[in-house]
Amino acid sequence: MGLIEDIKNDEALRNELFPVTAETVYMSHAGVTSLPKAAGDAMREFIYTGERDNQESDACLELVEDTRTVAAELIGSQANEIALLGPTSLGLSLVANGLQWEPGDEVVSYFDDYPANVYPWMALESKGVKYVELKTEYPGVITWDLLEKVLTAKTRLVSLASCHFLGGFRIDVDTIGQRLHERGILFCVDGIQTIGAFPTSVEHVDFLSADSHKWMLGPAAAGIFYVRKSLQKDLKPMLRGAYNVVTPEFIAQEDQRFYVGGRRFEPGMQNLPGIIGMRASLKLILDVGVDAISARLLELRKRILGSLKPHGYELYVSEVDDNPELAPWRSAIVTLTHPTKDLRALYEELKAKKILVSNRQNREGTKFIRLSPHFYNTEEEIDRVAEAMR
Repeated sequence: MGLIEDIKNDEALRNELFPVTAETVYMSHAGVTSLPKAAGDAMREFIYTGERDNQESDACLELVEDTRTVAAELIGSQANEIALLGPTSLGLSLVANGLQWEPGDEVVSYFDDYPANVYPWMALESKGVKYVELKTEYPGVITWDLLEKVLTAKTRLVSLASCHFLGGFRIDVDTIGQRLHERGILFCVDGIQTIGAFPTSVEHVDFLSADSHKWMLGPAAAGIFYVRKSLQKDLKPMLRGAYNVVTPEFIAQEDQRFYVGGRRFEPGMQNLPGIIGMRASLKLILDVGVDAISARLLELRKRILGSLKPHGYELYVSEVDDNPELAPWRSAIVTLTHPTKDLRALYEELKAKKILVSNRQNREGTKFIRLSPHFYNTEEEIDRVAEAMR
């Protein structure tokens, strides 16, 4: 029996492994996760040791290096392709500013994506790069056929989120990446809304950035930044310090050479407690298994909709559910509106009842309640949420 079944059948075990569950129904993982005990224990051990010894001990540095290996296993890369950097916007900005652009180059992204994956590309216009806004028929629903229409001979890079933060539609990373590479176009991915929840491979990805504070169940501002090995020399490190520039005895060098591997993008002292906490969370994710997690999340999603749609709640971008070609790309992001309820007031009512969800709105001003459960949530919790939302 796996951990998912164990915690479904043993509430005491669930409360122990995920302390938030003892008092709160926590369904806001698309926002900021609560920490599992494994991550908290790892960070507390770091703090305990750091109070009595050197924070940057040999044992600590071994854990940091092992984190690269754990992260690489999760996304199917090599450990030397991983830089341990958060937040997500940092990695995306390093790509935007580190590539050598030519006037007239074009970069494509989705303007109604999370701003971390919009602003770095828009800023390139000062370098003569054209920012191409991807237009969609339905909010956040991006397919290869849609993307192909905006590609030109000048398209240098496409940057997309692996899942839209509001609509909850996942993209086919593998197909899109493979077809972009056939055209010689670079592919950058904001992976924060799928890594830890759904399989996310970088086999056909050139750059990926994701903080751990959502589905990876990790601390804020600890994350992973992936750069394909063959492109690492092409991406100029925009941050420099004694950690990524070869600096013997910490004596500044006239000839600045960067370390090889992901370390070349890490300029100075790392977020050690965050990285160590993230390592524990990633190991938990791997132990449970991403395939098992994704299957569980879709079960919970189905129960949420089955409980709330009969009471007037409408799913944002409901076409994802109704279209058989799009349905396989559902996620655990369930964003709901209601024709008569004051959803901002409802959000506060839920919070007062120790039910934590997210309140969001789109560009048009439509208000939403967004539920985003993780594998440790239960059917009983969903029933409690549904009762409170009716």
